[in-house]
Amino acid sequence: MANSRSGDSMLERFVRILDSFDAGRPSMSVATLARRADVPLATAYRLVDEMTRHELLSKEPSGEVRLGLRLWELANRSSPALDLRQAAMPFLEDIQSVVRQHTQLAILKDDDVLVIERLSRLGSVVNQAKVAGRMPVHRTAMGMVLLAFSPNYVQESYLARHPEAVAMVDPVTFDARRQLAGIRNQGYASFDGRVDTDTTGLAVPVLGRAGHAIAAIGVVLPLGLENLQSIVPVLMAGARGISRTVGELPQ
Repeated sequence: MANSRSGDSMLERFVRILDSFDAGRPSMSVATLARRADVPLATAYRLVDEMTRHELLSKEPSGEVRLGLRLWELANRSSPALDLRQAAMPFLEDIQSVVRQHTQLAILKDDDVLVIERLSRLGSVVNQAKVAGRMPVHRTAMGMVLLAFSPNYVQESYLARHPEAVAMVDPVTFDARRQLAGIRNQGYASFDGRVDTDTTGLAVPVLGRAGHAIAAIGVVLPLGLENLQSIVPVLMAGARGISRTVGELPQ
């Protein structure tokens, strides 16, 4: 696509418009969208009209716009995340039947944890994770287990970009690398009250052939649960089952 006077292409503007929507702002006015996407207002109106015609965006009676159903259709036809989710679902359901709280599947995407599935039940503890939502790596058990089982260069790059993560991960010695090594040694990550004060996050990696995490299974449980350690083998069995199903079982 041709570049605009500012030098960015229409495709770049198109992506920024889509990326402006999140769980906190699922809909907004075109003026707000233009500001969030850093697109001139006149251009935003034109692109919104075009994207609405193609059902990539939809307009509400109030005049606000939101993501359209066609995006959901396209994403669910074929994607690596969809294949992984489909392979994982039977194992997540088995885990959910045991923990009876929140069970979720996530991957490492850029510098975030991207949640691709979440199973919950009525009466479960509070949980900030949402499907297709992102969370900071160093604030979640899933993020830390994904980072711990990533190649060393991924860990070093993340810690270099996020110095605040070091203090968050290990506020006493500021040795995040030692804590990541500890997670690798024990095979899981567990943190109390890191996201919500009354919950414990517990996660294990889904490993690929090279021994690196291709995903993480996490559960969110009430703080102080007595049988916490008995849940770890359940998660590990599920993770191994997913690895086997997707053909990534480590040698």
